[in-house]
Amino acid sequence: MANIVILGAGMVGSVMARDLAQDGARDGAQGGAQIADFEITLVDRSQEALDRAASLIDRPVKTTTADLSDREAIRKVIAPADIVLGAMGSTIARQALRTVIEAGKNYCDISFMPENALELDELARQHGVTAIVDCGVAPGMSNVLAGHAASRLDPCESIEIYVGGLPRERRRPFEYKAAFSPFDVIEEYTRPARLVEHGREVVREALSEPEPIEFPGLGTLEAFNTDGLRTLIETLDVPFMKEKTLRYPGHIELMRAFRETGLFSEEPVELNGERVVPRELIAKLMFPKWSYEPGEEDLTVMRVIATGREKGERVRLQWDLFDRYDRETGMTSMARTTGFPCTIMARRVVSGAFNPAGVIAPEMIGRVPGELDHLLAAHAERGIEYTEQRRVL
Repeated sequence: MANIVILGAGMVGSVMARDLAQDGARDGAQGGAQIADFEITLVDRSQEALDRAASLIDRPVKTTTADLSDREAIRKVIAPADIVLGAMGSTIARQALRTVIEAGKNYCDISFMPENALELDELARQHGVTAIVDCGVAPGMSNVLAGHAASRLDPCESIEIYVGGLPRERRRPFEYKAAFSPFDVIEEYTRPARLVEHGREVVREALSEPEPIEFPGLGTLEAFNTDGLRTLIETLDVPFMKEKTLRYPGHIELMRAFRETGLFSEEPVELNGERVVPRELIAKLMFPKWSYEPGEEDLTVMRVIATGREKGERVRLQWDLFDRYDRETGMTSMARTTGFPCTIMARRVVSGAFNPAGVIAPEMIGRVPGELDHLLAAHAERGIEYTEQRRVL
């Protein structure tokens, strides 16, 4: 029986635990060794979050309270683990990654850390650790598809990624709710966006260059530049690459107004003799309005487009995802589409089907023959469908 420790018992961490609590033979049927069961330990600083997550799982799991910003606390809770899964906030994710690697534990992580995780690649190799980072939906499956496209097309000329998590029901004034950390959402609106043009990295302002995108069954969304390419800039030799975030029309202008007013600033301002951080203030006021109510439905949309030559033809490859809240299980779409890639790959690592040493960006997975097929089939078993189109240009 494999021992799995999950760091973080929030929305995504609880979905990871629920998936891993199911019969492992489901994944074994897709080409990996069969794993009948896991011993699962959920770790979080909040007992309330742990109790809520444990109540959603059909069989008993262990829960442990720990401060995941404390390296010694992490070392202690992961000591018995065969593999560790990470579902933490971005501010503590890199420190946790280093701690897990130094402990010699394999790792699959969905935390959106601002630092470059590949800088720890040599450390992971020295410890013989497989550490898959950014293993969610985007980054995550978007990278897997990009890596697959880059290896399939010769040459690959361009890669475009469009992705967003949205409430099913639009409500003014925000027409948005955060399915993950709202602080990380604000980062998308403030952090300069890196793109690749003519083979060179360029920087654009976040929320810039809006464009309309049509999704069948959903209508028109607005896409804008965000800093989502991450490791793709380093790992893929593709002359044109960009990632844009999708929102309902109108949201961009509202967020621009907030940003230009200074409400997203982390620089303190003086107010009635007190020092106030604008971002902390708007978080206090706005984040409750961005929180999903129990049972409130969300959806996830993603489109990955690659152009290049395949078998002598210039082609356009396109993968689309349009996933909805799961009414039967009560799992949000964003938690499902983010958590499942991580649990699917964790099973591959534990079974020995995928175990290269080092820090592994998801696009590296997409380059390995058969791995994308395995991921797509395992997603389909969980009710998440990616559709592929190929068009000759």
